[in-house]
Amino acid sequence: MIASQSRSMLRAAARQAPGVHTQQCIRAASVFSKVPQGPPAILGITEAFKADSNPKKINLGVGAYRDDAGKPYVLPSVKTAEQQVLDASLNKEYAGITGVPDFTKAAALLAYGPDSTPLKEERIAITQSISGTGALRIGGAFLERFFPNDKTIYIPTPSWANHKAVFSDSGLKVEQYRYYNKETIGLDFDGMVEDIKKMPKGSMVLLHACAHNPTGVDPTEEQWRAISDAMKEGEHFPFFDMAYQGFASGDTDKDAFALRHFIKEGHLVCLAQSFAKNMGLYGERVGAFSVVCASPEEKKRVDSQIKIIVRPLYSNPPVHGARIASAILNDSSLNGQWLGEVKGMADRIIKMRALLKENLKKSGSKRDWSHITNQIGMFAYTGLDAKQMETLAKEHSVYATKDGRISVAGITTGNVGRLAEAMHKVAG
Repeated sequence: MIASQSRSMLRAAARQAPGVHTQQCIRAASVFSKVPQGPPAILGITEAFKADSNPKKINLGVGAYRDDAGKPYVLPSVKTAEQQVLDASLNKEYAGITGVPDFTKAAALLAYGPDSTPLKEERIAITQSISGTGALRIGGAFLERFFPNDKTIYIPTPSWANHKAVFSDSGLKVEQYRYYNKETIGLDFDGMVEDIKKMPKGSMVLLHACAHNPTGVDPTEEQWRAISDAMKEGEHFPFFDMAYQGFASGDTDKDAFALRHFIKEGHLVCLAQSFAKNMGLYGERVGAFSVVCASPEEKKRVDSQIKIIVRPLYSNPPVHGARIASAILNDSSLNGQWLGEVKGMADRIIKMRALLKENLKKSGSKRDWSHITNQIGMFAYTGLDAKQMETLAKEHSVYATKDGRISVAGITTGNVGRLAEAMHKVAG
């Protein structure tokens, strides 16, 4: 009898257990219950695009190169280099804190050029980074610790959306200077120079080396010279972001003009490089951060501090993508092939700009669309406002950011006509 009662009590307890457990879970408040919902990222455009059932939908929001079929493109030189890396049967040991030496040496040469005085004098401290974003983050942390003046960095209006976030998270204060003129859909050169001259003496200034993201508006070489003069006059410190070397014009030397001119003029700079766009190594996250120092001895000290910053961030960078990039940059045959492929990608972008402008005219548009071909690089500012961009998406299944920016890489010979018709309809 007692045993039977015990079994009944156990069964009853077992039946109650899930409920008791649930009540305990409900009572235990989550430590993350106050975490607010963040705004949707640019990936929201892709989600909206995927949900659209229109077979002729167009996605102009993705910041990655696409071929004329609208498909992701792996460069033949990258495939060859990757096979060479695999055939070499290299081990998977850690790279040093500053990365794969053959890669960083070649990255510096690509950016600064073979005639670079700081390179010859061995006073450029460089580290491999987790693509361009990682380079900016290392740079932000380095400047927050060691920049001797006000910890404010000035970025253009507008700039790549992540610039403000990266530098703010690095501990820097972010201010802006005039760059884009909505009226002309071009560079506000006078406003930019005026703002640079008004900055406190010895300020940090972020400059897009080429293919300005998101506007596609770049200064001319003459304007870059004037910008350099204004920077020198204010004793400002230039931080170059060069995410598109070779991808803008198809010429890696031409796209590095601004950086190299500043160096010739005696500026000491820092630089964030990315190999996502120009080698199509998006997911491999290959980049570099470098600082031009006053002497080899200063370089040694700067290098030691960069290592101190990197170590607790991610300890060591990944090796596979860097080995691919290194193979391409250090093999003369592969390098020549890659330069040809980079020009091919840039030429396709330039062609799509011309075709879009041509088709807009054919559609009957009376607006001046010359800014489409005057701009350069992967992105273009169309001049369309948020309401017009919303109409493009809802009524024409054309998806892009609300500020009017489109990724020219998403335009193909197959969709450019329909895109032009849609833009003409919403622009009036």
